[in-house]
Amino acid sequence: MKIAIAGAGAMGSRFGVKLQAAGNQVTLIDNWADHVAAINRDGLIVTTDDGTDHVYPMTAMAPQDVTDHFDLVILFTKAMQMDQMLQDLGDVLSNQPAVLTLANGIGNVETIERHVPKAQIVVGTTVWSSGMTGPGHIKVTGTGSISLQAVVPDAFPNLPAVLDTLNGAGLHASEAANVMAAIWKKAGLNSVLNTYCTLFDCNIGEFGTLPNWRTLNDAVLNEFQAVADAAKIQFSAADVTDLIAAQFSPETNGGHYPSMHQDMANRRPTEIDFLNGYVAKLGAQLNVPAPTNAILAQAIHAQETLKGI
Repeated sequence: MKIAIAGAGAMGSRFGVKLQAAGNQVTLIDNWADHVAAINRDGLIVTTDDGTDHVYPMTAMAPQDVTDHFDLVILFTKAMQMDQMLQDLGDVLSNQPAVLTLANGIGNVETIERHVPKAQIVVGTTVWSSGMTGPGHIKVTGTGSISLQAVVPDAFPNLPAVLDTLNGAGLHASEAANVMAAIWKKAGLNSVLNTYCTLFDCNIGEFGTLPNWRTLNDAVLNEFQAVADAAKIQFSAADVTDLIAAQFSPETNGGHYPSMHQDMANRRPTEIDFLNGYVAKLGAQLNVPAPTNAILAQAIHAQETLKGI
């Protein structure tokens, strides 16, 4: 399959390597000029759990330089940058490829629908993880899985082909029964792990060693539950808590610093308004208080301000 990875940071690069190794033709698309140049010059360097570096020749391009057409476009662009990325890829999208978003946050589908017909869109979540070491260099930890669903299932007959392509690359993909439930489940996980690990400057395993991690976790997810119930969205705080606890082991994602932590450390804007901030805002609209999520969103914004972001 001919695949474009739009937003080839840590996660996009990890997916690109795995998909290319499985025999697909992959193009990495990113706005970070130094990253694109390093990949084209030296290949993509991937440091694995054991500290070994592996180099993979890859094709990388800036969005405005892409003229090719693809069978599948996978969006890993940050939520607040997605609209501009889709504008830049207007010509690429003109041949109506399947568009899969695995980006964090709630509200991405609405953004994509402004540029791509609903019938082409597949939305999913993933617990694969990866970190950016520098331009052209990522560090990967643990394993993961993908849960996805076409936005209009009856209008998207090629989902088995997408699943086969992802699973052929060892990405452990499966069809979700309820795509909004899957999105909120991942957002709940990120609103706990990303936010607290960023505020406490710790990795996922270290967060799991805190004696009060469940208290912190429940303060976020109980509000998620209340807002989801009011919005008539399927959500289980207990299931998300189990998923979070499963990430603490070094064999899964215990050694990983979440993407929000990486963004803060590198003085990049975070996705907090599409996680805790989104739930707090929706709660206000529905008259369901979500004070913990609201204050966590403000705490992250305060940290951004102090770092000059």
